[in-house]
Amino acid sequence: MSITMHAASVPVFTRFLNGLDAILSKAEAHATEKKIDPSVLLQARLYPDMFPLIRQVQIAADFAKSVSARLAGVEVPSYEDSEQTFEELHARIARTVSFIQGLDAASIDGSEAREILLQPGTPRERRMVGQDYLLHYGLPQFFFHVTTTYAILRHNGIEIGKRDYMAA
Repeated sequence: MSITMHAASVPVFTRFLNGLDAILSKAEAHATEKKIDPSVLLQARLYPDMFPLIRQVQIAADFAKSVSARLAGVEVPSYEDSEQTFEELHARIARTVSFIQGLDAASIDGSEAREILLQPGTPRERRMVGQDYLLHYGLPQFFFHVTTTYAILRHNGIEIGKRDYMAA
């Protein structure tokens, strides 16, 4: 039995974005309960040379929407990276989930061999076929940023666990 490109992408992105949204809610509640300035958590990093939590969430959402859009053969929507609050991050996640769920599954299915062109016309231009793009680039990048967000929150005392990460 084979799996479709849509089944391997949009539902996976959706589940983990919803889980990401839920752990952000727990972080927000924690900050309120402990009287912590939310910006402290939103700007937290695992290490000084890593992006802060806000940027990790933005990038995770960007990978979900861009990978899904490219596989569907549609233009990748552009989001400003202007979020500064938990509320704005929740809105970005919701907008991303709405976009990817609105894509036609049939336009994603069959994209295994479709050429995906990244950063066209630049020295970093890269060409991949759809299946490799999803499995060896898009999903690993997405999971890195979701996992890093989880790790930042857990490191800062938010009571979350594997079930939260897995959106179980």
